Amino acid sequence: MIVMINGAFGSGKTSAATKLQPLIPNSMIYDPEEIGYMLRNVIVDDVKMEAEKTDDFQDMELWKVLTVKVAREIRQKYNKHLIVPMTIYKSEQFNYIHQGLKELDTDLVHFTLMTSMETLHERLLKRGDEPGGWTFKQAVKCVKAFRGVRFEEYIQTDDKTTDDVVNFIISNVLSNRK
Repeated sequence: MIVMINGAFGSGKTSAATKLQPLIPNSMIYDPEEIGYMLRNVIVDDVKMEAEKTDDFQDMELWKVLTVKVAREIRQKYNKHLIVPMTIYKSEQFNYIHQGLKELDTDLVHFTLMTSMETLHERLLKRGDEPGGWTFKQAVKCVKAFRGVRFEEYIQTDDKTTDDVVNFIISNVLSNRK
């Protein structure tokens, strides 16, 4: 099984994944941001293709390719269910990764954590992000994109605790497996 937890920065993906992981036996968290950090350090600007010279490693072709390949390798080597928290709002990247993970395991579920801009800003400030910084700018793009495209199962998180979100996810995962 693979559980994708999508949403804007500050929507609660990582918190939900961390609480969800102990509830799914034989599971682990796989965060594709780590691949992005590695690529950012390895592929310097003078090597990048012109379209990749942005402030977002998801614009690097290798990021989406390696996200799927690394998931495949982890599954083959360790045979674990994957919990994948990630902000992925760009349709091309989402479709590629979603399809690749679906080919890896047909038992794939995807949730998008939705929240108001006000709540996102409060959460970003609470975790120490700078107003006007990168995550704040991305929040605007994410909120707009998630409303404009169907990203499967939505969970409105403004008035929900992390435990509420996890309980919703686990009940849906369990009902899908019956």
